Amino acid sequence: MTLAAMLRACALAFALAAGACAPQASTSSSATEQTLPTEELTIDTARGPVRFTVEIADDDAERARGLMFRQSLADDRGMLFHFQELERASFWMRNTVISLDIIFIGPDGRILNIAERTTPYSEDPIPAAGVTRGVLEIRGGRARELGIQAGDHVRHRIFAAH
Repeated sequence: MTLAAMLRACALAFALAAGACAPQASTSSSATEQTLPTEELTIDTARGPVRFTVEIADDDAERARGLMFRQSLADDRGMLFHFQELERASFWMRNTVISLDIIFIGPDGRILNIAERTTPYSEDPIPAAGVTRGVLEIRGGRARELGIQAGDHVRHRIFAAH
């Protein structure tokens, strides 16, 4: 995450925290677990294709919030962070309740590296091994269960034109 992205994330986290203290704010799971529009994504692994339904985080606010505050994530679900400009992405787990596998994907759709079973709430940086076009977050441990590895190919529209 670039310094500017970190500052935006901090500002968004502050705004979210301030909003949670407001009298009209709801604390229901539907308020904290808002979902984004979904699309299909496929990863070609040595064991065969693996399909996910992913929420698309393609603007600064959506990327800053990510999967924060989510209490669970289904085995066939995830979030795809789309970077319009190539970026050497770095993530953290601030306000993220569940462990995730963070899959860094290069501009050509190839998986660069996978951070497996990340630590909830950690603010330690989790960097990509190179320049990314997208990052996929799935339930922690799921990549190993499905045989997803660095070098596998991700098929999704954001990689098709690049």
